[in-house]
Amino acid sequence: MSLHIRAEKGDIAETVLLPGDPLRARWIADHFLENAIQYNDIRGMYGYTGTYRGKKVSVQGTGMGIPSISIYTHELINDFGAKQLIRIGSAGSYQPYIKVRDIVLAMAASTNSNINRIHFNQDSFAPAADYELFIRAVKKAEDLKIPVKAGNILTSDIFYDKDPEYYRKWAEYGVLCVEMEAAALYSVAARFGIKSLAILTVTDHIVTGESMDAASRENSLKEMVTLALELT
Repeated sequence: MSLHIRAEKGDIAETVLLPGDPLRARWIADHFLENAIQYNDIRGMYGYTGTYRGKKVSVQGTGMGIPSISIYTHELINDFGAKQLIRIGSAGSYQPYIKVRDIVLAMAASTNSNINRIHFNQDSFAPAADYELFIRAVKKAEDLKIPVKAGNILTSDIFYDKDPEYYRKWAEYGVLCVEMEAAALYSVAARFGIKSLAILTVTDHIVTGESMDAASRENSLKEMVTLALELT
């Protein structure tokens, strides 16, 4: 058992899906996995292991923000042998053509966090997805007829920004959307040499103000979760 995950060696699969919301982890276990067993409830951050199409897979809530996901990914890799980490989360669109309900594959994750500048002595590290996993996701989305967008995203330390125009400088450089964890996931995965990818569903539009209601969120998230599970 690690500090934040109550599990034994072998309880957690090599492939782990990472929703921020622990209740979403429970929902995935209940609706997508067979014979799911809960292995973690420390701090209410639920984790489950079951099977999907006969393959062992785990789903672990990570909480919100870079510090939280950094802790869980570090422990999943170093204490439980995770080899492939797939974030499944929500995002806010920065581009008019990226619509609410669209699915985005994060090729790279820009960030306004200083986490990597601390690690790299104020130099700038560019967190990016694992190429092989990214390509598999693109091909699998085509097979499943799930439309996806792909490109650079922003991982932000700020949820309630006091500057409503902050997004514009990122949008000008083609950044697709904003969320709060992918850059940390990619950085931790790169450090330890494992595969990682963030698959995001756009639930809010920063430009238009459109937001997905609760019922729509559940239906739209099914495609994202299915795509992630098909990569296990």
